[in-house]
Amino acid sequence: MNNIKKIRRSTTDLSQQELADLVKCTRQTIVALENQKYNPSLVLAIKISEILKVKIDDLFELNEII
Repeated sequence: MNNIKKIRRSTTDLSQQELADLVKCTRQTIVALENQKYNPSLVLAIKISEILKVKIDDLFELNEII
């Protein structure tokens, strides 16, 4: 699970396209991430956290693996 959409909307004025442009991916990738349809690479996760100025832990919730 991730909080990209929530954080993007609450802390920035960035649109999905603007975020995509800043992290050098497509808007469709941001849409898929926000809709929990895609897990980002580590590089993309780091870029998003830097742009949104939050820790990666705040963006993503790891489900406990048993």
